[in-house]
Amino acid sequence: MDLDLGTVRAFVAVTEDHSFSEAATRLEISQQAVSKRIAKLESDLGMRLFYRSRNGAALTEDGRAFLHYARSLVGLADQALGVLRGRFRPLRVDVLDTRLASVELVRAFHSTAEDLHIDVTTSNGLRSARGTLARGSVDAAFVRVSGTLEEDLRYVPAYFDPVHLLISRDHPLADRRAVEVSRLAGSTVWMPGNAPGSEWAEFYGLLGAAFDLRIDATGPDFGWEHFVADIASGERLGFVGEGCRLPWHAGVVQIPVVDPVPVYPCSLLYHRQNHHPVLASLVDFVSERFRPLDPRRQWVPDADRAALAAGGR
Repeated sequence: MDLDLGTVRAFVAVTEDHSFSEAATRLEISQQAVSKRIAKLESDLGMRLFYRSRNGAALTEDGRAFLHYARSLVGLADQALGVLRGRFRPLRVDVLDTRLASVELVRAFHSTAEDLHIDVTTSNGLRSARGTLARGSVDAAFVRVSGTLEEDLRYVPAYFDPVHLLISRDHPLADRRAVEVSRLAGSTVWMPGNAPGSEWAEFYGLLGAAFDLRIDATGPDFGWEHFVADIASGERLGFVGEGCRLPWHAGVVQIPVVDPVPVYPCSLLYHRQNHHPVLASLVDFVSERFRPLDPRRQWVPDADRAALAAGGR
């Protein structure tokens, strides 16, 4: 049998105040609610705890035997609540990668108040965020929403990151201010960071299928510095987000892709039962800064249009 802490707290209050009405005032509930809680506790324990005397509610022998343990239960619960409420814990935000646009959004939020404490973490995206959010290891995660989410997960659209072409300065397209996506048809785009099963690999796979591009994800993936250096040294093409802070390299140029502009959709994912005091402010901040998709100029896969329409708290 599991005891209801609310009924135990009512028992202690009635004992100390010798009155159901005084206990109701202390607990900020009605006298009827106190009576119901005591009746439930007596039913759960299978014994009578009070009898009425000239001085009000008095303990039975069983009530006196239970009182010590009841006070211990309530005291321990109050200590636990006090520790948790007073515990300093920064808001933990998963940005996927510290070079991505999500970091700038978190930095902008952090600058809105002096007393905001945030821990930034990185991960492998939606694949890990589902578990870390459920366990409370992180409070929020920037991901591309894909597939069916668990019932307790909520998200708000955060931003669209325009896709840019990354090429060597010696490439024939290097002098262009923008490159039409149709001009890239039939090309192979090298993206060694497209981990199998990741939401970004799925996005670029859908982009390739829509515009006749072959996405080459062969690795190994040695990191951003080596990726940029390899692009600079050869004929390979790469894709990056406009908001990605790439390592500088003199031999590389980054050119917007247009007509239409492919944009990578990123959302802020969180657990509906997470009550961190700063989380709601972050969700509001992200929602207020979000700019909707312009379907006349921008492109996302059909699946992302549906996900964006379904997003919200």
